[in-house]
Amino acid sequence: MEQLTGLDASFLYFERPRMPMHVGGLYIYDQSTAPGGKVRFKEILSFIEQRVHLARSFRQRVVSVPLNLDHPYWIEDPEFNIEYHVRHMALPAPGDWRQLCILASRLFSRPLDLSKPLWEFNVVEGLDNVPGVPKGSYALITKVHHAAVDGVSGMEMTAAINSLSPDDTAVEPEKPWAPESVPTSASLLARAYGNNLRQPFRFADVVVRSVPALAKTAAGLGRGDFKRPAGGARVPRTRFNNTVSAHRVFEGRVFDLDVVRDIKNRLSGATINDAILAVVGGAMRKYLQAKNELPSDTLIAMAPISVRTQGESGTMGNQVSAMSVELGTHIADPLGRLHFAHESARNSKEFTNAIGARQLADYSKFIPSAMTGLAARLYTGLGLANSINPMYNAVVTNVPGPQVPLYSTGAKMVNQFGLGPIVDGMGLIHPILSYCGQITVSFTSDRDMIPDPDFYGDCIEESFEELRAAALKRPLPKQPAKKKTASAKKAAVKRPVRKRTAQRAKPKPRAKKAPAAGNGTSPTPSEAPSTEAPAVQAAPPSTRSGD
Repeated sequence: MEQLTGLDASFLYFERPRMPMHVGGLYIYDQSTAPGGKVRFKEILSFIEQRVHLARSFRQRVVSVPLNLDHPYWIEDPEFNIEYHVRHMALPAPGDWRQLCILASRLFSRPLDLSKPLWEFNVVEGLDNVPGVPKGSYALITKVHHAAVDGVSGMEMTAAINSLSPDDTAVEPEKPWAPESVPTSASLLARAYGNNLRQPFRFADVVVRSVPALAKTAAGLGRGDFKRPAGGARVPRTRFNNTVSAHRVFEGRVFDLDVVRDIKNRLSGATINDAILAVVGGAMRKYLQAKNELPSDTLIAMAPISVRTQGESGTMGNQVSAMSVELGTHIADPLGRLHFAHESARNSKEFTNAIGARQLADYSKFIPSAMTGLAARLYTGLGLANSINPMYNAVVTNVPGPQVPLYSTGAKMVNQFGLGPIVDGMGLIHPILSYCGQITVSFTSDRDMIPDPDFYGDCIEESFEELRAAALKRPLPKQPAKKKTASAKKAAVKRPVRKRTAQRAKPKPRAKKAPAAGNGTSPTPSEAPSTEAPAVQAAPPSTRSGD
């Protein structure tokens, strides 16, 4: 039995019928690579069942403490049944991308059963007319509660249900799985009493560790090394910052990862994440401009960052903090927007590193459970999102994925898209995933906020193409010359040449030796390093209906 942290439990407290707090993914598989060229549902079910021991979230359920006097606990579910969690369905003809997006939206709108392990997989057949996807492929639409996973642990869960080759066999568990009995109310209350007694001492320890970070932050602000990130009163209100309904929309676009790398290389110091932030900023600008709702001030996104250490790999729950990034939606020039987003992200990273992202996450562990639950009910029940200033306009979360092919039951994964939760006051999230040389920019939103998701998808694609075209016109920045080492500098010092005196005997000429192969010779033209800028490859066609 393991207790949820304050941050993990907060996702349960915010759960409402119209506001489910799960994350998810849409994974597309080509079954022609499987033995026999076809995969049956029973084989998929068996494949997943053989791997549930690789991620703890699969067989653990939540038990709540009476009266919310403490955060809930995870236990190994004694009633676990995999056939409840893995389901089977099919798209009707023609089986195109739009139908798949609508189905994913509807499935994602439904809350999970909180009395069972908090995940659900839906195997969807009939993908016969999706551009860029082989006919007869199938999809896996996943839902996992945010209380159990963050972006990094979610990718570890994805890795658990996939293999690196078509014929990989399941890894045997180190020890047999043992279910746990449901704890009694009395035992949970006794634990809550002990935890509440120890809590002040744990809090004091975190405060002591925060003092150097606060001093470092104050010094950095005073010297002007960085500034306080934008947020709070500076966030303009948009259609994405009201209360959400129970209905979701989903869409996504696919781009070439090498093209994104080439774009970011045009700005010294920029990252792939900076380029994607500029694309998202351009898409939001285009969409709101078309609705005559574009604010004059820049929109601000929340970007989750992982604070998970190497030793915490494979653990459940959330190990995340967040930083705020200005998207530059007030800038029409794509490269100007990229530079603006890059500088904003750099400043926010420096501020977060100074104050300590890990320590910010640690403070969430001390949020009183009863207070958090009450605050969540008041915030959603009174519709405060419509009256108070939003904290952010949207979420952009980038989770790097594997760059090698993955397989399920022998079927090769073609691509993957992310789905994320939205809440009152922040009704738009952009999960960014990369896989095998491609990067997907998808979004989840409220149906009332984005009634035309295909149009917003077009805005993402147009924003990307504009940034790509503008980047092609800018030459790659020159790489700074490498600094010479002390020994190299010493060897490079010119020494005065002494004149040879007449009395000094000339040395006898030595016989010349043939140079050893590969030693001391100048490189041939084919061996010399190239300084030519790499050519930009065209992005593959987007996965949308009608392309």
